[in-house]
Amino acid sequence: MSKAVGSAIAPPQRPLDRAELLALVRDVAAHPGWWEHALDERALERSYQALHRDAHLDVWAIAWRPENDTGWHDHDTSSGAVCVVRGVLAEAVLRIGGAEAFNAYPGGSSFSFAPTHIHRLTCDSGRAVSIHAYSPPLSRLGQYTVDETGVLLRLTVTDDDELRPLDAQDVTVHA
Repeated sequence: MSKAVGSAIAPPQRPLDRAELLALVRDVAAHPGWWEHALDERALERSYQALHRDAHLDVWAIAWRPENDTGWHDHDTSSGAVCVVRGVLAEAVLRIGGAEAFNAYPGGSSFSFAPTHIHRLTCDSGRAVSIHAYSPPLSRLGQYTVDETGVLLRLTVTDDDELRPLDAQDVTVHA
């Protein structure tokens, strides 16, 4: 697949590293004319729009509502970067044997992660808008939950599935 119709995003035709992904999401965030028209920020649910997809990269714009929650997930083989345009996103990072690590990312901030990173993003209050980039493009993700005995469970989902919190029954039903 090549550049999205009307996309002004023109990355190199190769996989991008985390520093390049960070630079890209910051650049896209700084050009709202490239993505604002694609989002319905007044939607009653989280809304998202693919801005670009090629063999090495995909880029998304996401409008968050209060209490939106991706649930615990990884990005399979993809590294990623996020730039928060407005509002605040909270990231919790999974830690075994300890409390989750929390980071709050207000508008103008950005972060990146490796494919091994397991986290969840929430919009705790107000609304937020963020730009996300993944290289290689997302095709699968892992979603996680803990069963009643404390076992961590993973469910593989496709990039077409909307991320949400899971409970253990969601995973065991798909096993």
